[in-house]
Amino acid sequence: MHLSIEQKQQLFKNFGGSEKNTGSTEGQIALFTERINHISAHLKTNHKDHNSTRSLLRMVGQRRGLLNYMMKKDIAGYRALIEKLGIRR
Repeated sequence: MHLSIEQKQQLFKNFGGSEKNTGSTEGQIALFTERINHISAHLKTNHKDHNSTRSLLRMVGQRRGLLNYMMKKDIAGYRALIEKLGIRR
């Protein structure tokens, strides 16, 4: 994994409220977004890496599920999160 423990804690602190709150929906979505961005950059140079392509598609689906859940529960928070992360919908 390319993220260190300190980077993950900072990510959860920024989006989840606390570095110990690793189960928050916002924190999980932010973590998936960081991982998706990392794998996307990898695939730009290694376009024949089919295992990474499969894992990228799987992570995008998992993030989409969490975003759908958040949209149903808190539409204002959902809109703020996609704005902050720069995710287009």
